Amino acid sequence: MASKRALVILAKGAEEMETVIPVDVMRRAGIKVTIAGLSGTDPVQCSRDVVICPDASLEDAKKESPAVKEILKEQEKRKGLIAAICAGPTALLAHEIGFGSKVTTHPLAKDKMMKGSHYSYSENRVERDGLILTSRGPGTSFEFALAIVEALNGKDVADQVKAPLVLKD
Repeated sequence: MASKRALVILAKGAEEMETVIPVDVMRRAGIKVTIAGLSGTDPVQCSRDVVICPDASLEDAKKESPAVKEILKEQEKRKGLIAAICAGPTALLAHEIGFGSKVTTHPLAKDKMMKGSHYSYSENRVERDGLILTSRGPGTSFEFALAIVEALNGKDVADQVKAPLVLKD
């Protein structure tokens, strides 16, 4: 079986934990993760001044789909998992992805996400509705990451990755 792959799109101002924790957890699970800089391969300054160097530019990572909208639309068409955390789910709304799904966001993004009533809202820390997986914010990053691993590689792999992380149940 081919190794699963994930593309993490990194933009200036991203929350460090919401990037690094999912990338680390997915890589521990054997998922090949590419961090793609939204505006190239230059280092990206995150919200708390941590600088992350992307593996590739978004354009290089997905030459056939250089725009976020196109990437999301293609992933939806292929019936691939789409995951977003904090205010990230608002990109789904902006690009008309997963309409009708149950989602969650950071509390400050809830009103924006619910404009137009295209989604039903959940207060859960992590919400999975089919192939749309969303989470609330920095404090849910481990749960979010493990939910991605479970969706891609199964519960057994997620449990194996979780055990040495010494997370609170």
